Amino acid sequence: MEQRGLTIWFTGLPGSGKSTIANLVAERLKAGNYKVERLDGDIVRKSLTRDLGFSKEDRDKNIQRVTFVAKLLTRNGVFVLSSFVSPYRAARENARREIGSFFEVYVKCSLQECMRRDVKGMYKKAMAGEIKDFTGVSDPYEEPQEPELVLETDKETPGENAEKVLSSLEGLGYLKRYLNKESKPEEGDSIYIQEEKRQVVEKLKSLGYLLDRAEATIKEL
Repeated sequence: MEQRGLTIWFTGLPGSGKSTIANLVAERLKAGNYKVERLDGDIVRKSLTRDLGFSKEDRDKNIQRVTFVAKLLTRNGVFVLSSFVSPYRAARENARREIGSFFEVYVKCSLQECMRRDVKGMYKKAMAGEIKDFTGVSDPYEEPQEPELVLETDKETPGENAEKVLSSLEGLGYLKRYLNKESKPEEGDSIYIQEEKRQVVEKLKSLGYLLDRAEATIKEL
């Protein structure tokens, strides 16, 4: 099955776990030989949008540029995993319209938990007025109204949340097989394999090559 492109857009407060989950999903997809690209807020701001600040105007420009890149990749059959705070609903909806194949993931986490995880002390600085226009403190975050998936990262582990993303993609027909840690086959695979084993056993028995002990060993495989 030829891979269909899709942008998986992770949005949420700073420290909610967007990048962590997106990286886990990317690893699983790459292990399944899918074409994957990561677009991450911190990395993009060091290159593509390093000339932009954090005013609303600059935040919108940041998302516009990312949207353009994601659109090009998506239409060329790539899974684009974008992890951005992207606090404004209108900017995310514009990205959806522009890209087309768009799967919004709301990485939901309480402000208290995001602050607890903040090893860089960004929230503390923002609350002290040292950082302006900081989402969740001095700048609003507009929650998605109808995201394709909601992940509650203060209640479940990154691994569990990554599994939810992959399961959703499988359900929508974007994945050929479910990519869990054990690389579990599709539901029909196990039935097919068991039937194939039965046919092999019967054939070998009819030819006189298979003893009862060997037959039992094959069935255990």
